Amino acid sequence: MSAVALVVDDSMLIRYTVCRFLEERGFTVESATNGVEALQILERTHPALIFTDMQMPKMSGSELITALKKNPETASIPIIIVAGRASGCDEKETRANFAIYKDIDIQSQLEQALAAVMGKNHGQGAGK
Repeated sequence: MSAVALVVDDSMLIRYTVCRFLEERGFTVESATNGVEALQILERTHPALIFTDMQMPKMSGSELITALKKNPETASIPIIIVAGRASGCDEKETRANFAIYKDIDIQSQLEQALAAVMGKNHGQGAGK
């Protein structure tokens, strides 16, 4: 059984890029366009990690992280922020495990984030 990852971003291109990256590494991927949708998905699945944008409609990434950390069932799930460099969120947001920028070579940053959060053998840990 492969590990589940949740990707939350209102940008279809970023969702596609991150989802494809994770699927290629053996993850089963769920995706949402905002924090409200993400919380609905979390009612039926428990992901091994969550990638989230910070600036989204309906519920921001910061609000989503607050909701995740308040819930004992989701508080320990590793969180990776995927945000624009201009947002400055990674300097302010200390509750996430890792932060990467959308506007810089995203593939290599995704590799670094996955290795940091899931360990060097993230492919094997994800069911591959």
